[in-house]
Amino acid sequence: MNKTNSSIRVLVGMCLWAVSSSPLFSQSSELTPPASEKVQVFMGKAASKSDRCAVLMHGLARSSASMNKLARALNQAGWYTANVDYPSRYYSVSALAPAALQKGIDACRSVGATRIDGVGHSLGGILFRQYTENETIEGFGRFVMLGTPNHGSEVVDNLADVPGFAALNGPAGLELGTDANSVPNSLGAAVYDTAVIAGTASINLILSNFLPNPDDGKVSVQSARLEGMCAMLTIDVSHPFLMKDDLAIDNVIEYLTHGRFLSSNENTPEYPACDHRID
Repeated sequence: MNKTNSSIRVLVGMCLWAVSSSPLFSQSSELTPPASEKVQVFMGKAASKSDRCAVLMHGLARSSASMNKLARALNQAGWYTANVDYPSRYYSVSALAPAALQKGIDACRSVGATRIDGVGHSLGGILFRQYTENETIEGFGRFVMLGTPNHGSEVVDNLADVPGFAALNGPAGLELGTDANSVPNSLGAAVYDTAVIAGTASINLILSNFLPNPDDGKVSVQSARLEGMCAMLTIDVSHPFLMKDDLAIDNVIEYLTHGRFLSSNENTPEYPACDHRID
């Protein structure tokens, strides 16, 4: 790699560090976990009597607050919500998945839910895949992934060795590439009724240069596809805002309710042969 390209990568890494450390994107100003760091669950109450609960999983370097708008919409639509806050920057995928998912599932059980659904933004979707590789969730319904890098992200491949990247994104962040160490590529097909919403708008054209087009600035549509998924929808939204977008939220609720999206086009194929789709 020549000196110019190396300098550009360092500059990009510094810019990424600055953006991700802002209050909008960071779950903490500290890079070392405090002694009290632990998984927390914030329960949201259904607007009417319900036996359904949704486990919500935020993305890398975010917090449960990023899923609050979605949680409120689901509460209004009749779900209890277990909005999980987990220390995404401090541990590996294999360590985070059982701690975060199990706590969310237990919280749903505590309110008497007999049907559990789920929504994961970015890394949150990978944690669900990791957990369900070895665990069965009794009474599980549907799961919707928002911008999840199901085949890894080339952004990680290109920036993993940039100063500050590893410290900011932690072990799990370094596992989200497309190389031999890629956790997403080591996981199997969907084992539950799963749908994918992928973004096609980018607010970071520099990072988009690393990705196959179309992409959301962090993850390509190609990477978001998952073997065994039951449906896929693409929307013109950037990666950091997928979980807060009104159209995305409306489609999440529609899919969790009916197993289909509100709208479809040539980029949103249905998979009627999906053998784990529920009624």
